[in-house]
Amino acid sequence: MPIREVKDEIRILGWDDSPFDNNSSGTVPIVGSIVRGGKPYLDGVLVENVKLDGFDATEKIARATNRSRHKDQLRVILLDGITFAGFNTVDIAKLHADTGLPVVVATRKDIDFPNFKKAMKSLDGFDKRWKCVERAGELKKISIRGGNLYFQHKGIEEDKTRDLLRMSASKSITPEPIRISHLIASAITKGESVGGA
Repeated sequence: MPIREVKDEIRILGWDDSPFDNNSSGTVPIVGSIVRGGKPYLDGVLVENVKLDGFDATEKIARATNRSRHKDQLRVILLDGITFAGFNTVDIAKLHADTGLPVVVATRKDIDFPNFKKAMKSLDGFDKRWKCVERAGELKKISIRGGNLYFQHKGIEEDKTRDLLRMSASKSITPEPIRISHLIASAITKGESVGGA
């Protein structure tokens, strides 16, 4: 469903992964927080597990989103970066198609694509992973609260994406749905929330 207007209490589903040890194996919890724009209103929380450096992040996020009782109220999916649990890369074009929702990727780090590509080449399935990166499109920049946020988008126009990011980043540079998911995700693995600034 296209977004005609970025309203103040638009329901955003923001996803982040839990901290993990690079030497670990298995699965990593990921958390989706349903937040009303940039307001401190948490309407719901979704939790999934994805494989470390696996290929199931797109499928798991789409499945959790589509099964949610909040699905009809959701207007956009917001991801903290394009990779979860290491290099489990999200195909945001497929996620958009499978959920019918616009998808926005936001990160505070400017991606060094040559080094990113080099690191990804050390894993199996490089071509499949890199195709997801290419399908995400150009990395764009927006200035928020004196800092920079970088983003990619599918199913939503660039100007509306910029409006969405400015509106949802009400406490810091990081949009609230991602910040809240980060706090919950870190508490799952560490017993207490960390970061979130």
